Amino acid sequence: MAGRLASSPWIWKDGDFIRWEDANVHILSLAVQFAASVFEGVRCYGTPRGPAVFRLHDHLRRLATSCRTYRMEPEHSIEELTEASLATIRKNELTSCYVRPMVLRGFGSASMHPEHSPIETYIPVWPWGAYLGDEALEKGVDVCVSSWNRPRPNTIPSGAKASGNYILSALMVMEARSRGYAEAIGLGPGGLVSEGSGQNLFLVVDGEVVTPILDGTSLSGITRHSVLRIAEAEGIVVREQLVSREMLYGADEMFFTGTASEVTPIRSVDDLQVGDGRRGPLTERIQRRFLAVARGEAPDEWGWLTYL
Repeated sequence: MAGRLASSPWIWKDGDFIRWEDANVHILSLAVQFAASVFEGVRCYGTPRGPAVFRLHDHLRRLATSCRTYRMEPEHSIEELTEASLATIRKNELTSCYVRPMVLRGFGSASMHPEHSPIETYIPVWPWGAYLGDEALEKGVDVCVSSWNRPRPNTIPSGAKASGNYILSALMVMEARSRGYAEAIGLGPGGLVSEGSGQNLFLVVDGEVVTPILDGTSLSGITRHSVLRIAEAEGIVVREQLVSREMLYGADEMFFTGTASEVTPIRSVDDLQVGDGRRGPLTERIQRRFLAVARGEAPDEWGWLTYL
């Protein structure tokens, strides 16, 4: 499992570099009071040609959409944030890392109306390995269906990657860990499968890949989109559809996707073994091509890598 965070010397803040330990916000910032913060998680991989960031433009475009949704657009363009992200990786002399662009409302008002609270933009980077543990990519993880449901559409904007959304995710993870599982799967308010705590979900059924539709209860994951493109290129039939809970118990294979989780096999759900209880052949095929492209070991036919 992911352990204590490893720090890096420098963080980019609104055009300047500040020390890691100086990246502070006021206790009465709206980010602290009301979770007025949006963010992205992006991976930089070491490749034979040097460090390369995976789908950076797509992540920053989604960040811009999240900002617009919450009426907190920063002064910096996507192009400027792209250069800032690359510069921060260089400044910290990292060859592979996790990149966390963040836009938040600082101190200025105690009111939920944010007009007097400034918008601040940060880009921290740090070394980070496999989110669910070094062995998870090969051996898979055990998960449970959470007792916490994903929110109904038009309650909170689940399609925005906002910090406040992840309070629910934290409850899901804490519940799962307390019961001896690595992760959780959330159902939507109608009882259909939505996503994990911070990952999208895929099933393999009768040789076809199935993933829940984007119904307003989950995030439109960039790794999810990457897997859809890879499966298509591999000639694998993919269906986006409604997924019932009982489909989890009959799947031949299952895996999570996400920037942190990458493509992580699931070996059991609610103590019921998935397939052979290990990474299945289609999961491995998709995972290997995804990682090969991300690591610069296979042709980047979609133009997903931004080299430093």
